Amino acid sequence: MNIDLKQFGAELSAQFQGLEGRPPGLWPLAPRLLCAAGVLAATVGLGHFLYWSGQFETQEALAAEEMTLREEYRSKIIQTVNLEALQAQKLQVDQSVERLEKQLPSKAEMAALLSDINQAGVGRGLQFELFRPDQVIVRDYYAELPIAIKISGSYHDLGAFAADMAHLPRIVTLNNMKLKADKDGKLTLDAIAKTFRYLDADELSTQKAARLKAKKGQNAAGATP
Repeated sequence: MNIDLKQFGAELSAQFQGLEGRPPGLWPLAPRLLCAAGVLAATVGLGHFLYWSGQFETQEALAAEEMTLREEYRSKIIQTVNLEALQAQKLQVDQSVERLEKQLPSKAEMAALLSDINQAGVGRGLQFELFRPDQVIVRDYYAELPIAIKISGSYHDLGAFAADMAHLPRIVTLNNMKLKADKDGKLTLDAIAKTFRYLDADELSTQKAARLKAKKGQNAAGATP
């Protein structure tokens, strides 16, 4: 079938003439179809921006939440399968913590520990020129007591004293050690001996309250615009 495009274009153009003042229901077919297509496009566009876009975002959020829940479910399944092994591991950790706690003296035992440190030096023939416990430093779960010491003696006696510190039933460490020799070959050791003790119930309560207060302060600072 041969179609005269020029004539078809002229007839189509003629349908768009003289529309002013005429009700849309009386328009020719082409203008009515074009108007309907425009209304449909506007409806779809408005529906997308005003309604469907929010639905799409909700769908994406729910899909992401579903993936998170799936991962949590898989993690819990793995934990359930390995529950006995995890319980055995927790028991070992608890036992290790208990052994370490036994190496920490209580507040009442600190005086005896300081006496042990002093006796360890005297027993090796060392002379204490300084033995000064400083301010206790309270950490989250334990307290640290630094002791400034200055002792003098022979090289071997100082070495034996350091070994004795490592073998005390309580934890004692030597820090910031400085060794000097005088003209007679006598050695002087300046150091900070640190020992540790566990916190009593009141101190633990105070530390817990301080951590909660600090956490609330951080949350409040993060929430401030």
